[in-house]
Amino acid sequence: MKKINYNIFCAALVSGCFFLYACENDQEKVNSINQKKTGIEEAKNITLNYTIGGKTKAIITAPLMLNVQEVEPYIIFPNNIHADFYNNSDTIESKMDAKYAKYKQYQSLVFLRDSVVVVNMEKGDTLYCDELFWDRNRIGNEFYTEKPVRIRTKTETINGVGMEASQDFKNWHILQSVGSISVPSSKFPQ
Repeated sequence: MKKINYNIFCAALVSGCFFLYACENDQEKVNSINQKKTGIEEAKNITLNYTIGGKTKAIITAPLMLNVQEVEPYIIFPNNIHADFYNNSDTIESKMDAKYAKYKQYQSLVFLRDSVVVVNMEKGDTLYCDELFWDRNRIGNEFYTEKPVRIRTKTETINGVGMEASQDFKNWHILQSVGSISVPSSKFPQ
């Protein structure tokens, strides 16, 4: 009886070692199986119409849009973006251009970078900066940045650091002005 138990033990041990050896996994293969696969949808030459209550508020165009599906989905425009913003009379009130944009869907927040330009079509004021946020939740101050900015009006150029502005770019203010600002004497209070 002892010999049979010994033979069974030896057979079980050899079989167990064989199974352990046979079940060895390549760590790279295991990691690739466990990695989360990100879905990316690609669209070329897009035109997006942003409307509220049936009224066009913005038309956005871009040569490439990538819709990235992750836990917090986002959309990137890696090769330029242009937006025309409309008033209630269906007239373009401002324009915005940038070389890159990232839209965080859950936050309604757009991050713009690289050669960002915003123009008010009525006044002609133009913003130039390298980084800008466009947050639709900040009514009245939808555009903002903490980075250097340059604003060119019909009569002057103002440099500064940090800025807040309405989406139509009619109302803006620089948080910290840099350098001197020339003001015509006719604009001084009397």
